[in-house]
Amino acid sequence: MMRIIKTNKDSANKNIISFFICCLFCSIMNVSAQNNNNSLSYAVQMANSEMTRNPQAYTIDWRTEPRWDYTHGLVLLSFAKLYQHQPEQRYFNYIKEYVDALVMEDGSIKTYVMSKYNLDMLNAGKLLFFMFDETKDRTYRHALDTLYAQFKLQPRTIDGGFWHKKRYTSQMWLDGLYMAAPFYAEYIRRFGTADQYDDVIKQFQLIEKHTYRSDTALPVHGWDESKQQRWADKKTGQSLNHWSRSIGWYVMAMVDVLDQLPNDYPKKVWLSQRFNTLIDNMLKLRSDSGVWYQVTDKGELHGNYLESSGSAMLSYAIARGVNQGYLSDSYQAIAKNTFNAVVSNFIKPEADNTLSIQQVCEVAGLGGKPYRDGSFAYYISENVRANDPKAVGPFILASLEMEK
Repeated sequence: MMRIIKTNKDSANKNIISFFICCLFCSIMNVSAQNNNNSLSYAVQMANSEMTRNPQAYTIDWRTEPRWDYTHGLVLLSFAKLYQHQPEQRYFNYIKEYVDALVMEDGSIKTYVMSKYNLDMLNAGKLLFFMFDETKDRTYRHALDTLYAQFKLQPRTIDGGFWHKKRYTSQMWLDGLYMAAPFYAEYIRRFGTADQYDDVIKQFQLIEKHTYRSDTALPVHGWDESKQQRWADKKTGQSLNHWSRSIGWYVMAMVDVLDQLPNDYPKKVWLSQRFNTLIDNMLKLRSDSGVWYQVTDKGELHGNYLESSGSAMLSYAIARGVNQGYLSDSYQAIAKNTFNAVVSNFIKPEADNTLSIQQVCEVAGLGGKPYRDGSFAYYISENVRANDPKAVGPFILASLEMEK
């Protein structure tokens, strides 16, 4: 009996050992397969995933027909940067198909209406610099001129700040700095004169003057010069809260404009200093997980959540700032940790081998219909979804900076 038991025990042990060896082998094979899949950079994986979700670029942002829009400009700018880093023809074709569906030979742009004086519509103009460089087709240069003409007629505040849109009378939003200022500065660098940079810098100076709160040392989402909007403080004209994505737009505007300014331009130092200060103040408000909340400084309040688009924008701005020398080398570890936190908190591998970016605030604004009052309750009430372009584009841009 003892021998039989021993024999059965030996057999069982052999089976257990064989089982664990098999599991170990399968685990190694799975890790190997995962590593093979992840041998592609995050930028490439996310770009490929976006092309899978949207085989035609005009369908980005759930559109059903081609439209000149800032979200397409944001994502496709990241594709242009990816193409410059890794020149695969399909990335170029993806951009070109979108642009050529809307830009006419005479430089006019379908669905773009200058008379709306909407700064958002200038963001996609950055693609035209890329297309002109790659093809030398003057159609794109004519279209650049079409968009640049808007600056000459854009309504302004009394002290010279661009209204965000004609229908948003007397208002400056942080978002508008990203939509317009990098395009404005690049056009001047290519086709203008150095004295014209002063008007670009003025937009930042006015944001610094009018949107910063003394208690937080951070800018709020918007400022109403007239102080008539319900969302505006009756003394300062400021909106009530700090929205992380709006600050993300702003720091991206800062770093991208710095890229366009000549090193000998006197006010470049000032903009770089303000960029450093804002990054430092935002780093104080990172969550324990290394990313930022939807409402930046109210992480402890019920309903607030970790938001990916603002976090990805800040990740890009920090990494770009380090790579370009606007932030010191001491920020390299911060750039790495921030990007890794974005990945660990928001990036999800899907069953079809695509990557998704989760927890994106779909949209937020001030005023309008229905009326958006800028309250904490408002910002946390907006829809949250995955793979919104306002997170996809900045994540690709951040990933490309981390590869340098």
